[in-house]
Amino acid sequence: MVLKLNKMKATFLAIAAIVLAGVFSTASAQKTVVDIAVGSKDHSTLVAAVKAAGLVETLQGAGPFTVFAPVNSAFAKLPAGTVETLLKPENKATLTKVLTYHVIAGNLDAAAVLKAIKDGGGKAAVKTVSGGTLTASLKDGKVILTDENGGVATVVAADIKAGNGVVHVIDTVVLPK
Repeated sequence: MVLKLNKMKATFLAIAAIVLAGVFSTASAQKTVVDIAVGSKDHSTLVAAVKAAGLVETLQGAGPFTVFAPVNSAFAKLPAGTVETLLKPENKATLTKVLTYHVIAGNLDAAAVLKAIKDGGGKAAVKTVSGGTLTASLKDGKVILTDENGGVATVVAADIKAGNGVVHVIDTVVLPK
């Protein structure tokens, strides 16, 4: 009888440990791609733009999403007044197109991006949520994104995992045609 109780106790403890591990891993994985940006002082312009475009709920959805997130200094490289103009309510459609040009449907971590570049003979074209194309390549060991206008951004931090995708930080805003 004691042996049976010890087996039951051990089974219960094992199940409890598995359930608790699942709860804790789920809690840490619940951070969305939006939460990642909100938690970064270097992405306050991006967060303001996402809010102005009404994309917060979308990017908090199940995904998965791959987000190439421009830092504040990337927005500062745009011509004077561009950000302010895009944030106006009457420019919401244009802002949405620019922002969704930074998003890929799916979970493309750094390894997947590098594999696609290798498989593509040095370049990989990826379709953005806006319907445009970004071309990924390597330069001096860094992933470079080239937009449809020939603009270039460098990935400066990769694989920031979220519960609904992954964020890669870029140093320049990429722009659709």
